[in-house]
Amino acid sequence: MTHSHDSSAKDLTNGDFTEVAEPFDLFAKWLADAEPKEINDPNAVALATVDPDGLPNVRMVLLKGFDERGFVFYTNLESAKGRELMSARKAALCFHWKSLRRQVRVRGLVDLVSDQEADEYYQSRARGSRIGAWASKQSRPLESRFALEKEVARYTAKFGLGEIPRPENWTGLRITPLEIEFWHDRPFRLHDRVRFTRASGEAAWDKTRLYP
Repeated sequence: MTHSHDSSAKDLTNGDFTEVAEPFDLFAKWLADAEPKEINDPNAVALATVDPDGLPNVRMVLLKGFDERGFVFYTNLESAKGRELMSARKAALCFHWKSLRRQVRVRGLVDLVSDQEADEYYQSRARGSRIGAWASKQSRPLESRFALEKEVARYTAKFGLGEIPRPENWTGLRITPLEIEFWHDRPFRLHDRVRFTRASGEAAWDKTRLYP
């Protein structure tokens, strides 16, 4: 996963993270801290959406990149989350690194990544995962495991040893944050919380320290 920040440029340790002026370098540092500590998927994040009836929905996804433009993950646009994201164009994320006793919450606006970004990431995936993107009608009823394996076999034969193009309905989504909140555990439930907010993706950040 790539990002554009040099987290070594600042000392963003537990004791002084509430003093930082913008959130992206701090997020980069916290994610880097999580990589050696979290055994499985330090880039795992809960993604919250809302369906057309206004009922919330949440599931885990993997963050695949971030920079000042936002947080990127990939999915099938015909899945439940894909349809909800494209309908509401708003979403929330929650990172929780239990071993570090840290949490980051994000809320913002949703947009598609460029075709070039999606193509580059898709081609970086394992061949079996690229086949799987064609074989899975994500979120739709599946009659049996055999039916899925049959589709995998069909597309494996179709593409043979050649190039596997990216399906049109499989791409990346970027959440441009309008709010990012950092939380760190402290004794006696007197936690540190700092919230950054802005009016748009181009606006400057405002910072507020919150009661725990």
